[in-house]
Amino acid sequence: MFLIDTSVWIDVFRDRTGAVRQSLEALINDEPIFLTRFTQMELLQGCRDEGEWALLQTYLQEQDYIEPTADTWVAAARIYYDLQRQGLTVRSSIDCCIAELAIEHQLTLVHNDRDFETIQRVRRFNCLRFRPNSD
Repeated sequence: MFLIDTSVWIDVFRDRTGAVRQSLEALINDEPIFLTRFTQMELLQGCRDEGEWALLQTYLQEQDYIEPTADTWVAAARIYYDLQRQGLTVRSSIDCCIAELAIEHQLTLVHNDRDFETIQRVRRFNCLRFRPNSD
């Protein structure tokens, strides 16, 4: 089961050839996929116009989401804290929360964001860097 990060969806939606979508479909191979509400928010805030908003909102309403609990927020803050104590920086505390959700739900996080590789230095979790255009 996979948790697909915003960074992957952006690559999918920007690619006009469909090759990135095909690569993602081949990777997930009919396994269940999940999103976070962070992804929903980030994708919607990037819409260019009302038509794109309506289309994307409809698509996103049909997806399966994992939700944080009170413990998730504390554990995500601890990830950020542990990174700082080791002199490591991530650009967004949201990424710490997304990583924690992947940990809690035992999902493989599919991403294209170097922050998750940094987070792996303080937490072990299933994480896969998705770079379909790099050969």
